[in-house]
Amino acid sequence: MEQYKAIGLMSGSSLDGLDIAYCEFTYEDSEWTFKVLNTGVVVYPDEWVQEIKRLPVSSAKTLWQSHTALGHYFAEQVNAFINQHNLKAKVDLVASHGHTIFHFPEKKMTTQIGDGSAIAAITDLPVICDFRSGDIANGGQGTPIVPIGDRLLFSDYRFCLNIGGIANISCKTNSTGGIIAFDVCAANQVLNSLANRLGFEYDDHGQLAMQGKTDAALLQRLSELDYYKLTYPKSLDNGHSREVILPLIEEFDISINDKLRTYTQHIAAQLSNHIKAIAVKEKLDLTASRMLVTGGGVFNSLLIDMIKAVLPFDVTVPAEELVKFKEAIVIALMGVLRMRNEVNVLKSVTGAKKDSVAGAVYRP
Repeated sequence: MEQYKAIGLMSGSSLDGLDIAYCEFTYEDSEWTFKVLNTGVVVYPDEWVQEIKRLPVSSAKTLWQSHTALGHYFAEQVNAFINQHNLKAKVDLVASHGHTIFHFPEKKMTTQIGDGSAIAAITDLPVICDFRSGDIANGGQGTPIVPIGDRLLFSDYRFCLNIGGIANISCKTNSTGGIIAFDVCAANQVLNSLANRLGFEYDDHGQLAMQGKTDAALLQRLSELDYYKLTYPKSLDNGHSREVILPLIEEFDISINDKLRTYTQHIAAQLSNHIKAIAVKEKLDLTASRMLVTGGGVFNSLLIDMIKAVLPFDVTVPAEELVKFKEAIVIALMGVLRMRNEVNVLKSVTGAKKDSVAGAVYRP
């Protein structure tokens, strides 16, 4: 039996904060198990939210300054977390996803900021980061990367869906150890942006959308977007919402509540369409399937009800801790796998020419 205690850091595209998960991973009899020991969320100050939003159109100098500053900020939060939970000398490593600014696999590039060398120096711990670029260099999409955790930690579920800024899904296929995954559509990025226009941070439980009605014409236009014509593996850049989805929605002279209702329906519809496509391609019996759903979108009751209504199998929403911290937990696992020199990014998911032992390692 081998055990590792690691901190995972996840900063999602919805910019709702830095998720921190301190986990114990056990490897015994060729199986991985885990315990979540402590968790926390650091809500970004408004100045960081605005800075990150500006970075895609900022200068190279500004981008690199922010990369360094965010690494220092992450390190300070890790140290505060360690002090809060009395974890001094109890952490083997820190694994940090960073925050994605650019993601263009077709141009062979991706950019996650949050300087790993700064985190290592300030926390005095080994740090693993930059999990995506190696896969892209090998011809992959560089995303999703969480499916390694779906395979090793959540094997009881055929499908694992995460509804964050972008909704992504993984599926265990009938081939031995086979798993595929991809981004389905923009999710909370769009819903939050629309809710902001009504003075809300997000659509709590879908209450704003419940006050609207679905606009059939907008729903149809959304369904015709080019991304949905692509076959997996495929992925979305954070700019897709800002540059494609929101401008399209703005063409329609309907209420914000109607737009929220329509886009919520769109997420459920695209999920259904993509799962049906997976079933055909992978020759799966959907009625024998189960799906685990995590991410902030789980707290949108209307969205979850719509998803359950269009899928022919059991949809499981786990305990709140797993809902909120699944990605940070898997990032921690990926750091452990990297330190063991084991595969943590899968070519069956990303379309790369080979599996990757991904992550840059910084030692204090």
